[in-house]
Amino acid sequence: MTAFAGDAQGNVDFYTLALGLRLVKKTVNFDDPNTYHLYYGDSTGSPGTIMTFFPWTAEGKLGHPGSGQAISTAFDVPRASLDYWKRRLRDMGLVVHGPAERFDETVLLAADQDGLEVEIVGRDDVGEGDSWKGSDVPDEHAIRRIGGVTLLLSDSGPTVELAEGLLGFTREGHEGPRMRYLTGGSRVDLISAPDRNRGAMGVGAVHHVAWRVEDDDAQVAALGVLRGEGLRATDVQDRQYFRSIYFREPGGVLFEVATDSPGFGVDEGEDDLGSSLRLPPWLEGDRQSIESNLPVVSVRT
Repeated sequence: MTAFAGDAQGNVDFYTLALGLRLVKKTVNFDDPNTYHLYYGDSTGSPGTIMTFFPWTAEGKLGHPGSGQAISTAFDVPRASLDYWKRRLRDMGLVVHGPAERFDETVLLAADQDGLEVEIVGRDDVGEGDSWKGSDVPDEHAIRRIGGVTLLLSDSGPTVELAEGLLGFTREGHEGPRMRYLTGGSRVDLISAPDRNRGAMGVGAVHHVAWRVEDDDAQVAALGVLRGEGLRATDVQDRQYFRSIYFREPGGVLFEVATDSPGFGVDEGEDDLGSSLRLPPWLEGDRQSIESNLPVVSVRT
């Protein structure tokens, strides 16, 4: 998941201090190098744990949720940890709604410093994970992974056809307007909302949702299939830590198809992940100018 944030330090504080994630990579938006691209995840930035942000400024244009957007990100924790998370987030001054039951899970709903919805989802199948030991969140309560995403659509029909056909998602069921699909270990919830206005990009809004493919060959094959179905997918783009293609699904949500490799260790050792600004080779010559335009951020303890 990648979203727009406002104040960069506020973003770092929420995802490292409140949620206990590790800042695993501090780089820039390769398409707009005067903006950070911050990556959060488990201790090594394992695929399936990564939430990323493009911070603008605290005065940046605000987005608003609506149709054609991903509106919520689910972070999975052990079901027995929900009381801990409710106390923790409330002690930090956050408004927490729930718990509420949904499908086979229990959900707490909160929002980050920019109003982006985050769900803490208690489940029985989360496993052990590889939590960040630099956080004060005890291992037994730590976030294990990004478990799913909720898409708000004015008409879910075409997206359902894409999910069940081309993308091969498995339909699990529905509750009210919420229809759930499974892909690998992740959940995709589609909500039909024909009366909702279209969402607007800006601070507090999700930019795109990324789906994993194992390697370059699988990505090239996916690109051929997408284009063969008339979807306007981009060429493969080098994102230094993975390679990506992008396309809009019929409901308007921007999807990314990204490789697992080469991973976040290509330019930093495991102990040093996220400790300094990393730039791709084609931007190194502009480092001084880029750094001068970026605010100073740090991981506080």
